[in-house]
Amino acid sequence: MTWEEPLVYEQSARGKEYQEKLLAFMDEHIYPAEAVYAAQMAESGDPHFHPPVIEELKTEAKKRGLWNLFHPHPEWGPGLTNLEYAPLAEIMGRSAGLAPEATNCNAPDTGNMEVLTLFGTEEHKEKWLKPLLNGEIASAFAMTEPAVASSDASNIQMRMERDGDDYVLNGRKWWTSNALHPNCKVLIVMGKTDPDGPAFRQQSMMVVPIDTPGVTIVRGLPVFGYQDREGHAEVLFENVRVPATALLSGEGDGFLISQARLGPGRIHHCMRAVGMAERALDLMIDRAQARTTFGSPVADRGNIQDWIAEARIEIDMARLLTLKAAHLMDTVGNKEARTEIAAIKVAAPNVALKVVDRAIQVHGGGGVSDDFPLASMYAHLRTLRLADGPDEVHKRTIARRELRRRQKEWGEK
Repeated sequence: MTWEEPLVYEQSARGKEYQEKLLAFMDEHIYPAEAVYAAQMAESGDPHFHPPVIEELKTEAKKRGLWNLFHPHPEWGPGLTNLEYAPLAEIMGRSAGLAPEATNCNAPDTGNMEVLTLFGTEEHKEKWLKPLLNGEIASAFAMTEPAVASSDASNIQMRMERDGDDYVLNGRKWWTSNALHPNCKVLIVMGKTDPDGPAFRQQSMMVVPIDTPGVTIVRGLPVFGYQDREGHAEVLFENVRVPATALLSGEGDGFLISQARLGPGRIHHCMRAVGMAERALDLMIDRAQARTTFGSPVADRGNIQDWIAEARIEIDMARLLTLKAAHLMDTVGNKEARTEIAAIKVAAPNVALKVVDRAIQVHGGGGVSDDFPLASMYAHLRTLRLADGPDEVHKRTIARRELRRRQKEWGEK
């Protein structure tokens, strides 16, 4: 397997070296481990089982220096730029259920580690960040709520009330990914500390150990019938008491923290989506060449060739747009790259979904089974159109910036 580098965003020598090392790791360890992983999960009978092969892969990744590749801060990781990391995320996306966790580059831990790096106290870093960086524990991010439209985060109702030296938390969250991971030890929770304040200063974030009294994992939510291994939990907070030192940054900084967290995370998600699309295209081509209908290979059919050609065009477009966003984040910052970050979050999952859907069609009944990774890819990619903000929110961001490009005061009244 190779990773085709778009010349317009040429990679550094360091970036190319990591690509070569990661490609070798994928070929020599990740792909061969997929069948082992499936067997270990099936034998366990537990959808949230932590299979031994994951720890074996993590050990090998550490040996090869393929660990915490996502982390932009040299103190904690290799200090790669967004543009250098983006191709690595794509490569890992080709085996999205194994490669990211094997290299300690899996969401939501990556975002949580960045939050703790930027906004955590020394106590937070010692107790939570370091074990996360070592791959010893897992974490979850609790923001979305079932009772409100959480695509507008100002709707969030969880209360975080100061009581002496503590805060008391009350509310219900759901889609708290990773909360059912056997190694999950800590939650980063978003709620309201000042419900009467300015709209974007009402929210704060806090670090909450998952075993704190009053924290109840109500259930794991299925995704298109799948119970993902990390789990997507509904979590109830009933008079959960945490010390005031649990606060990240300061009261009212919830939106500031979330923007710092989501920018890089969207690059990761989108490039993994491109990686899934590339693998789906490979599977579609192999199947079309191997199967015969009505006296000739499926690959001879005009519509199949159209699908293959369109997939190549659209994947490359999505990749280039994502690399542009990564380049701008590195050179002018996340704020100036807002349009591109929003655009890739719409484009990449939609392109990947289209490719996967057509690959499923070419596979026939096999495409919707567990004999191939396509059905699982489809479920995850369709969910990605909601995760980290639905398509409509990102389109709104793009449209508003475009309108203001022509009329600076537009929409301010």
